[in-house]
Order: sequence, then structure tokens, then C-alpha cells
Amino acid sequence: MDPLLITTTNELEGYRVTRQLGVVRGLTVRSRSVLGNLGASLQTMLGGNITLYSELAEKARQEAFDLMVQHAQERGANAILAMRYDANEITDGVTEVLAYGTAAVVEPR
Repeated sequence: MDPLLITTTNELEGYRVTRQLGVVRGLTVRSRSVLGNLGASLQTMLGGNITLYSELAEKARQEAFDLMVQHAQERGANAILAMRYDANEITDGVTEVLAYGTAAVVEPR
């Protein structure tokens, strides 16, 4: 799927929606290792960007995004509209990241 056909808007400029295929999603649940938490704690004491957590968050978002795209492709979509992320802490140090949107078939106007 062309990443340009994934948007947070409800319409895709220059394209016409010919079919909506329903909600698609990608979900991942991640935790940081004990050593990762120790390293992040040291970064917290120094202040600034906690890069270990930033990297974990980015990897989780990318994995959820990739799973959502895979789900859309399996349904025959060539676009995802109204794409969003959501994240929740399940328990201390364990976070779920959800990417979701509406799978659609679009064609140029």
C-alpha cells in the first residue's frame, strides 16, 4: 500500500472512495527490559529526552502501523482514512499501542 494513501482525514484529496471496507487495526503490547528501565532511570536523572523510552514508543507505533496496513491489504484496501493512534498502560511498564482507521478502496478523480 502506498503510504501516501494513508491519511488522518476523512477524505483523500484527488481521490474518490468507491468502497469502505470497515475498521482496520494493528495492536502491539510492549514493555522495556529491566536493563532498559535502568538506563532510562539514569537518563531521567540527567533530564532531557529519555531516548530509550522514545525509541520504544517509536518502535511500538511503527509495529502497530505496519499491522494496521497489513490488515487493510488483507481486506483488499488501497487506502486508509481517518487513521489514528491510541495508547494505554496495561500495567506498570507494559503499554499497548493501537493504530486504527477506515479501510477503503479509492480511485483517482
